[in-house]
Amino acid sequence: MREIIFDTETTGLDNRADRIIEIGGVELDNHFPTGRTFHVYVNPGDRKVHPDALAIHGITDDFLKDKPLFSGIVAELQDFFGDARWVAHNATFDMGFINAEFERLGIPPVPGDRVTDTLALARRKHPMGPNSLDALCRRYGIDNSHRSKHGALLDSELLAEVYIEMIGGRQAALGLAVAERRERLDQADGEEIVLPIAERPRPLPSRLSDVDLAAHAAMVEKMGDKAIWLKYPKPSGDEE
Repeated sequence: MREIIFDTETTGLDNRADRIIEIGGVELDNHFPTGRTFHVYVNPGDRKVHPDALAIHGITDDFLKDKPLFSGIVAELQDFFGDARWVAHNATFDMGFINAEFERLGIPPVPGDRVTDTLALARRKHPMGPNSLDALCRRYGIDNSHRSKHGALLDSELLAEVYIEMIGGRQAALGLAVAERRERLDQADGEEIVLPIAERPRPLPSRLSDVDLAAHAAMVEKMGDKAIWLKYPKPSGDEE
C-alpha cells in the first residue's frame, strides 16, 4: 500500500481566498519510507502572505515571485501521489486547500476515503494530548530540534516518523525481519535448519492447590457425564 505523508504551507487560513505556497511529501510503501520525496514552492498569484502565516513558515512574497503557479506543478503533484493515500496532520486543513486548488483547475477533488488524518489518530491513541506535531515528536523521541519554522517537506518527514510509530510500524518491521531471517536459515545450503528449544532443567511446579482441585472436581460433577472435562486426565497438584 502506497501512502504519501504530506504537508502544505499557505498564505493564510481561508482556503477559498488564500493559496498554497509550499507542498512537501514523503512516500511510504507498506509503512516503510522509500526515499522518494516531493517538494515544490508555489507562486500564489496576486494573493499576499498574511503576516501571521509569515511568522509561522517564514516564506515571503519576494521569495515566491519567480516560483511556478499551482497550475504549473499540478501534473507533477498528481504523478507523484498517483493512487496513494493522502496522509496529513489535521488533514481537513490541508485537503481543503488541495481540493480548492483542484477546483480552480476543474480537477475532481480527492475523496475523503483516500485521506488519513494523523491528528484524529493521535487523539484516539492519546486522548489526553497534547497532539501537535512537536508534542508527538517529544512523545515518541523523534528529534525535531532543527524545526525552528514550519516547512512542508521537513514537517512531512517528521510526521512520517510519528505516523510509523503511532501505527506500530517499527514493531511490524521487527517481526518481518525475524520472519525473513528464519526463512534464510531454513533455506541455507538447501537444507532445513532446526533450532533446538532448550528444556528447563527442572519443570515448574503446578500452581494448583488442593482447594483449586476440589473446586474443579465439584464443578465437573455438577456438569454431569457429558462434561468435556471428563475426556481429559484429572489434574493433580503433584504433577510437574
